[in-house]
Amino acid sequence: MNAYVFPGQGAQFVGMGKELYETVPAAKELFETANDILGFRITDMMFNGTAEELKMTKVTQPAVFLHSVISYLVAKDVPAPAMVAGHSLGEFSALVACQTLNFADALLLVSQRAEAMQRACELTPSTMAVVLKFDDEKVEEICRNCPEIVVPANYNSPEQLVISGTLSGIEWATEQIKAAGARRVMQLAVGGAFHSPLMQTAKDELAKAIDETHFAQPLCPIYQNVTANASTDIATIRENLKLQLTHPIRWTQTIRNMVTDGATEFVEFGPGDVLQGLIRKIALDVEVRHG
Repeated sequence: MNAYVFPGQGAQFVGMGKELYETVPAAKELFETANDILGFRITDMMFNGTAEELKMTKVTQPAVFLHSVISYLVAKDVPAPAMVAGHSLGEFSALVACQTLNFADALLLVSQRAEAMQRACELTPSTMAVVLKFDDEKVEEICRNCPEIVVPANYNSPEQLVISGTLSGIEWATEQIKAAGARRVMQLAVGGAFHSPLMQTAKDELAKAIDETHFAQPLCPIYQNVTANASTDIATIRENLKLQLTHPIRWTQTIRNMVTDGATEFVEFGPGDVLQGLIRKIALDVEVRHG
């Protein structure tokens, strides 16, 4: 059973999508439509911008979304998905793939999400850190005992957990995690505490936009980040999409559930191959390839 997956922020690179734009007329048309919808030429930043420009949340998120969705929409001889999932931002790409959101509406939501998250980042100095090859429960306990806001944010694989919180909270937590025996804990070069309570203002902004957007019945189940479970009910999909900004991304649990439900092949659409590597660590006995 085929499963299509879509990456989130962090998969971007300068030049992403340029070959598609130059060689596939349908892709060029979609990129130009996106430029019109956004009101600026995001393709210029994607194809020829600087790495710093592409790291800005308000640019990164629509850029990754566009590369992922357009790669999927113009792919030849691609059967309809049996199930879909996306990592964080990638959930919006997955909703296009299962025909719950149309291209234009999803792009507008992604743009609004990115701008709302950028504003939330500016309210409180915050960041994230990755913990490698250490017990999740011990990390969770340390986060609970932190005197400031620090929470598990991304359960990326059995060997990788990302935490999110205030600058001083992350500093305190990383010291405690190292003292508890973790060999590798690294602060990430991100502008804020994504998937934490510090994104509450962004969640409030995005919730209104989600409520005003048309959602259609999905073509197939979408496995959502907040619960890691399959969803086909529109009201549930909407609610989980809102909760995603302040709740952890349960990617490890998502992939395990998809395999349990019959996924035998995962195809990743989007820049890079981040998800392929994570999926191989989560589910070693399935085929994983790039779309």
